[in-house]
Amino acid sequence: MANILGPSLSIVTAYASRNEPLFFSKFTAVGENSHSPLWFSCTRPRKSARNHFQLKSSNGLPLNAVSSNDGLAGTSLAKEDSKLQPLDGVFPLSDSECAGSNLSITVVGASGDLAKKKIFPALFALFYEDWLPENFIVFGFARTKMTNEELRNMISKTLTCRIDKRENCEDKMDQFLKRCFYHSGQYSSEEHFSELDIKLKEKEGGKLSNRLFYLSIPPNIFVDVVRCASQKASSKDGWTRVIVEKPFGRDSESSSELTKCLKQYLTEDQIFRIDHYLGKELVENLSVLRFSNLVFEPLWSRNYIRNVQIIFSEDFGTEGRGGYFDHYGIIRDIMQNHLLQILALFAMETPVSLAAEDIRNEKVKVLRSMRPLQLENVVVGQYKGHNKGGKSYPAYTDDPTVPKGSLTPTFAAAALFIDNARWDGVPFLMKAGKALHTKRAEIRVQFRHVPGNLYKRNFGTDLDKATNELVLRVQPDEAIYLKINNKVPGLGMRLDRSDLNLLFRARYPSEIPDAYERLLLDAIEGERRLFIRSDELDAAWALFTPLLKELENKKIAPELYPYGSRGPVGAHYLAARHNVRWGDLGNED
Repeated sequence: MANILGPSLSIVTAYASRNEPLFFSKFTAVGENSHSPLWFSCTRPRKSARNHFQLKSSNGLPLNAVSSNDGLAGTSLAKEDSKLQPLDGVFPLSDSECAGSNLSITVVGASGDLAKKKIFPALFALFYEDWLPENFIVFGFARTKMTNEELRNMISKTLTCRIDKRENCEDKMDQFLKRCFYHSGQYSSEEHFSELDIKLKEKEGGKLSNRLFYLSIPPNIFVDVVRCASQKASSKDGWTRVIVEKPFGRDSESSSELTKCLKQYLTEDQIFRIDHYLGKELVENLSVLRFSNLVFEPLWSRNYIRNVQIIFSEDFGTEGRGGYFDHYGIIRDIMQNHLLQILALFAMETPVSLAAEDIRNEKVKVLRSMRPLQLENVVVGQYKGHNKGGKSYPAYTDDPTVPKGSLTPTFAAAALFIDNARWDGVPFLMKAGKALHTKRAEIRVQFRHVPGNLYKRNFGTDLDKATNELVLRVQPDEAIYLKINNKVPGLGMRLDRSDLNLLFRARYPSEIPDAYERLLLDAIEGERRLFIRSDELDAAWALFTPLLKELENKKIAPELYPYGSRGPVGAHYLAARHNVRWGDLGNED
């Protein structure tokens, strides 16, 4: 649970392996002042022994924690609309009580790429690691005509076992596939969902049933599916939950309308708006790093931090998906959700507890404190064709699914500000783009220059080279590293910039769970901390909608940049205007 960076710096991080709790969110603090909600659990590893851990909080006092292997975190079997009051203490259900319930997972849009590449593999990984309850079934639902065997053959091609855990892999796959079934139907047909309900009841065998629907479908049919599922295929004696994939609308108005329509059939507690970036290991580690290490929390403010950069880049273009992408663009696709969620987690005040509502309350406060985005603080770009190394790369508008003359940005950079006491005046720079020189997602925290630095002459005029920087690399090759200045060994006084580096694959050889595994398990357990609440969504859209409308109404032409480059030059001018240099431009990065 701890990693040593250098000879004397101990940093607490969260990590998952088979014999430890899969997620930090499953820890439950035990003590006189515990604010843990009452949870009933049937989702726990059945093979693992009790695991106890001791973490140290930022005040140096021990925080006793018990892993979810004890059965202390999990699924409430109460109906979603019942209001459970937080109580001190957590109680697992007995094996006999768990044996009387059933979990039914329906993947709506089962024939699509997301279901095949992410959802079914994530469900198998949870089954393989014994995180699913003993009685569970998986149904695929889509318009495509398919038999149970054809579904199993389709998804078996994408199932894999952990690189480091391959024992009984084939047996586990066979066991999982035998629990997978298929029903073909129209998304707007109540009759077809009634038929699905009959099949579900047949497989559930009269046991108490909890039902989870994953909507892996276009947003324009969300409401039809929710209406049919809630009226014809919801659980009568357990809970019913629905996972909704982004995009959650195109602007404030469409998002509010979607929420209003969904709430005609579901309560807020039943809606799980998924943003898979919140399930990534390093994003999860952000809060652990900050709140469990005394060395960082006192520095987490305008007094010590000069700027924060949240960077997302892909080294490929739309590649046939341009029709979908052109309707949304990079700001809606990446910045308004993934990057803004990371910013809110980074900048929030210390929550009262790790409970979902306490964390989401703090995130909403951050979003509501943000200054409205001005066009002068935004740069948009679009990649153009480029020849490199004898190979020709197409422009965005060369994609046959993209309208000719499209002004949809494939790159955007923005400077955002939070008008509160902690972050007043600190620029938060975001940039996201397609067809760039590398694939990466990272958070970079650049600290202020050392006042009256005795060694500034050793750095020359470029003090940025002496800036301490904390980097959380979300992907690829998950890592946390801190850039520091040190003396090069020798008789002279020559300074060097080095990294205190926690590379996860070196420190933790086990394969890191996919974000969808974490989020699916959280939805099954009713843990909402990593899902987006409706008022959070409203605040996010309120920030970006005026900018998006201005870009579209004024028909702002995006700055062109070559496929495979570092993006438009305007992004560098934007950073310079706020006295910032992008941290991903150095040779060492």
